[in-house]
Amino acid sequence: MSKIIGEALKNIPWQDKPAGSNAPVWRYSQNPIIQRHAIPNSNSVFNSAVVPFEGGFAGVFRCDSRSVSMDIFAGFSDDGVNWKINHEPIQFEGDEEITKREYRYDPRVTQIGDRYYITWCNGYHGPTIGIAYTTDFKTFHQLENAFLPYNRNGVLFPRKIDGYYAMVSRPSDTGHTPFGDIFYSVSPDLTFWGKHRYVMGTINGDASAWQSKKIGPGPVPIETDQGWLLIYHGVINTCNGFVYRMGCALLDIDKPWIVKARSRNYILGPEELYELVGDVPNVTFPCAALTDAETGRIAIYYGCADTVTGLAFTTVDELLKYMEEYPLETEA
Repeated sequence: MSKIIGEALKNIPWQDKPAGSNAPVWRYSQNPIIQRHAIPNSNSVFNSAVVPFEGGFAGVFRCDSRSVSMDIFAGFSDDGVNWKINHEPIQFEGDEEITKREYRYDPRVTQIGDRYYITWCNGYHGPTIGIAYTTDFKTFHQLENAFLPYNRNGVLFPRKIDGYYAMVSRPSDTGHTPFGDIFYSVSPDLTFWGKHRYVMGTINGDASAWQSKKIGPGPVPIETDQGWLLIYHGVINTCNGFVYRMGCALLDIDKPWIVKARSRNYILGPEELYELVGDVPNVTFPCAALTDAETGRIAIYYGCADTVTGLAFTTVDELLKYMEEYPLETEA
């Protein structure tokens, strides 16, 4: 049995795997947990991140408005399922050159020490990775952008690696990127980023076609006794447009740009109506994962059709076993 390295989370949201299911990830029966009109001016609430906080949970949520402007909002929950999201977006303190808003979307949240770091796709003459921190989810301090445009899906590791802060991201372009690989970068101070390393890329041909167009990191990497468990999104370009699914990989614990294992099959893809139909159809996009080190349980928060928020469940053993059963042998 594999182990998650971390804290116990006795109140992790959970439902047991349905009888007869052979899927490595299964959906919460009451999905979606956050509807598109969860706050007064929201058109959609999706691609959002949550963490344990003060005995309950806190989160940062992508709430596109009814004018379809993209911004991020703080919220709180006692149980990780029923959420109260602030009606106004986060206001960041910091250098006015950096805090000027163009757009903000697709946040992740990582606890390191007593700070909760938020990363998101930040508009600064094109998409880049914004970074901020909070201790209470009320006051937010914005730091320098991590990279030059263009980049998306910046995700911090939950601890320093070899003395550096570490991040995986997906270099991008100005639009709906028709490409995308995952890269690893480090920083001594969360300001200056370098030592960029290629982690993994798309798969050409039909060896694993669900991730043939682009891939990008999802939730904060999960530390296990086998390595870093990375849940990520993969995209195929079909005759009806992009389809977003989830996959998983295992990265070396000391050199996370080294891929030890990767699933050939996706672990969750659009099947339910709320994943198939919405502002952007056919999307399951993971942004957060709660973990319980005692049981190995994992609760995944994911955006559905760019409209609502869903919750799904798995365990560390389920995902590692699935990678063994359906390994990706070669990369193009």
